Amino acid sequence: MTTSNGQGGLRLGMMQPYLFPYLGYFSLISHTDLWVVFDSAQFIRHGWIERNRVLHPLAGWSYIQVPLVKHPQFTLIKDLRIRREEPWRERILAQLVHYKKVAPYYAQVISLLKDALDTNLEGIAALDVHLLEMCCRYLEIPFRYSIFSTSSIRDFKANSPDEWALQTAKAVGATEYINPPGGISFFDNAKYESAGVQLTFLKSRLRQYDQRRDHFESGLSIIDVMMFNEPRTIRDMLDEVDLIPGDAVNSVGGGES
Repeated sequence: MTTSNGQGGLRLGMMQPYLFPYLGYFSLISHTDLWVVFDSAQFIRHGWIERNRVLHPLAGWSYIQVPLVKHPQFTLIKDLRIRREEPWRERILAQLVHYKKVAPYYAQVISLLKDALDTNLEGIAALDVHLLEMCCRYLEIPFRYSIFSTSSIRDFKANSPDEWALQTAKAVGATEYINPPGGISFFDNAKYESAGVQLTFLKSRLRQYDQRRDHFESGLSIIDVMMFNEPRTIRDMLDEVDLIPGDAVNSVGGGES
């Protein structure tokens, strides 16, 4: 396989499945050749697995959310189930109606979301992956992925947090692993170098765009980005990144996750 920079080798990205994640998540996808959905991690409350942020009708932002069945504290992401009896699809779509007055691509995006949410998937991880697929298709970027919990690469033991990606990279034959800058503080570049895997951190610049209000709300769900920008413009935004080599992390502070 050829990487996005035209050189030989396989670029790997690996993250937990998020609900309609922010632009930087899609930048990672677009700069990798294989995406591993890490659904075997423990679910942590107040994250992005079942919720994300969109513009509030008046000011600031508000959450859209998929309700989950009550579960034990140490439940894995792959085992989380959606409370399907609740009208959560209708609630999410209703929270986006205010975009109709200001967003130039409202019609296209709301049509996409209605189609994407028209599913009876039971698990939040499966739903997140399905929505990622639909958004990538709309943006016309490749999304080649593997589900960690159902693949053969899951059969190893990780002794520290940074070894999940390292062992996965070795299992799939990746020559480079790309991670958000939030991992700078705990990824050990020497481990990756000794395994023949280039460690790279990708930091998105997150340019501002016209949200038709005085204050720009950064880092919102990809839904907001799509409402105000055509796919071609968003693809350009996905390439507005800084790639930081793993051996340079000592000179770089932490970043967004």
